[in-house]
Amino acid sequence: MNFCDAVKKVREIKGYSQEQLARELNVSFATINRWENGKTEPSRLALKNFLEFCKLHKVDVLEEDVK
Repeated sequence: MNFCDAVKKVREIKGYSQEQLARELNVSFATINRWENGKTEPSRLALKNFLEFCKLHKVDVLEEDVK
């Protein structure tokens, strides 16, 4: 699963808007938008925070699946 697909999947499962997910991950709305559209990739720290968010909220996105 590409990172852009993972972000969208997580957001849809949680029922969040891009803005809501951005607040949860402490990034900007534009960052979430760029991630979902595949325009940018997350930094290591942002990826770590995203995976921790998934784990905390019990959303099944395995680290090895997010490329």
